[in-house]
Amino acid sequence: MISLPSKGEYSPFYQTYISQLEGKNILGRINEQKAEIAALFNSISEEKSNTAYAEGKWTIKEVLNHINDVERIFTYRALAIARGDKQPLPGMDQDSYQVAATNTSRPLRSYVAEFEAIRSASIFLFENVREEEIMQEGTASGNKVTVRALAAMTVGHAAHHIQIIKERYL
Repeated sequence: MISLPSKGEYSPFYQTYISQLEGKNILGRINEQKAEIAALFNSISEEKSNTAYAEGKWTIKEVLNHINDVERIFTYRALAIARGDKQPLPGMDQDSYQVAATNTSRPLRSYVAEFEAIRSASIFLFENVREEEIMQEGTASGNKVTVRALAAMTVGHAAHHIQIIKERYL
């Protein structure tokens, strides 16, 4: 089991994501989310997936692409820190990543399949992090962070965007 991180284990910026997990087992949620998120996006039509809730906002498909990108980044950071990498890990500019996403004509189902593959890899990573690795600390985006906090951020980030999808898009 991976418990919730303490506030000193991550930048306050990520509290929005961590707060999505109050009272939750992180490993349980990461597994549950895989099916829940896939089912949600599979229920959305291709036409609807190309819509945004307001001018200048991402489309549903772009939100899922963003979830996929960020999950890769958070889990890479977790892996690097768990393996003892002491180099500061770079931040990311989510808007630049979205602009650089080259194949936005892909069908939504392709993004869903990609999410499921990424999430399967994330599950393997976090289920197999040893107890002594989970509290290892590194630097990412100029801030101290633990592997445990990155696990929580991975789950909380997806939950945050799913809540937005449900409230503003559907």
